[in-house]
Amino acid sequence: MKLGVFTALFSNRSLEEALDAAKAAGLAAVELASGGYVGKAHIAPSELLQNPAAIERIIELVKERGLTISALSCHGNPLHPNKEQAEADHNDFTDTVKLASQLGVDTVITFSGCPGDSEHSLYPSWVTCAWPPDFQQVVEWQWTNKVIPYWREQSEFCRSYNVRVAIEAHPGFVVYNTETALRLRREAGDNIGVNFDPSHLFWQAMDPVECIKALGGAIYHVHAKDTSIDRRNTALNGVLDVKPYASELERSWIFRTIGYGNEAKVWKDIVSTLRKIGYDGVISIEHEDSLMSVQEGFLKAAQFLNELIIGEKAGEMWWA
Repeated sequence: MKLGVFTALFSNRSLEEALDAAKAAGLAAVELASGGYVGKAHIAPSELLQNPAAIERIIELVKERGLTISALSCHGNPLHPNKEQAEADHNDFTDTVKLASQLGVDTVITFSGCPGDSEHSLYPSWVTCAWPPDFQQVVEWQWTNKVIPYWREQSEFCRSYNVRVAIEAHPGFVVYNTETALRLRREAGDNIGVNFDPSHLFWQAMDPVECIKALGGAIYHVHAKDTSIDRRNTALNGVLDVKPYASELERSWIFRTIGYGNEAKVWKDIVSTLRKIGYDGVISIEHEDSLMSVQEGFLKAAQFLNELIIGEKAGEMWWA
């Protein structure tokens, strides 16, 4: 396995500076933001597709520093009930797939998206319980009429470019846990897998190790981000928390830099289990810790993970 970084956290720096920061921290790969909620700080696919020389320049900048590109990421909502928003995020996705193919990158990361509850909705509708019975009807309408048709079409589109899709499971979207991730893969195509981000699982009381075992070869890419659970707030209010991220003291959970939410043993088990299921890709550092600066959080995560990353899989044991 290799250690990388999601360059969205360096959005205030140039691409060259972001790449230099990755190299200086001893990393081997970068994940480049290409649209959606994460923006286009370093690459704008629609523009680059019209400029082959600029694409070659990106390839050279990465290569000069001994790095590779692990994935392109355009975390949007192409199923948004607002048609303009859905179209913008869809176009970011399709342009990102085309650009990935030209860059020689085989993985594009995004969200599954979330529709509204009907054709007349203004906003996405994420269902979190089974009763009253209206909610189950909404879920099935979303999957049958929006989610499955869209992603079947995108699966075929991606195959034509030899690119696979890594869906990041995240509450607020139809794919938010292991079950929904596997359902999308089963229903839409086996070139649709997972960008595995434990931070989104911790606060749902999920066990990342067991999730890794269940997902197996469907894991195409991995994010490294932690979550800290406030036991008192969770005991009082549970984990469904709509308070602003800046209200750290009142929230049930907040995102943290690796090692500030869960102890090293938890992350050692995650990395080891990834190895067990045959994952040999990149673990990409993501920073959303409101208690640390980007630089501090990034460097601490890099130092922490550099000691945990398992390189080449061992060969035969001496007693074999």
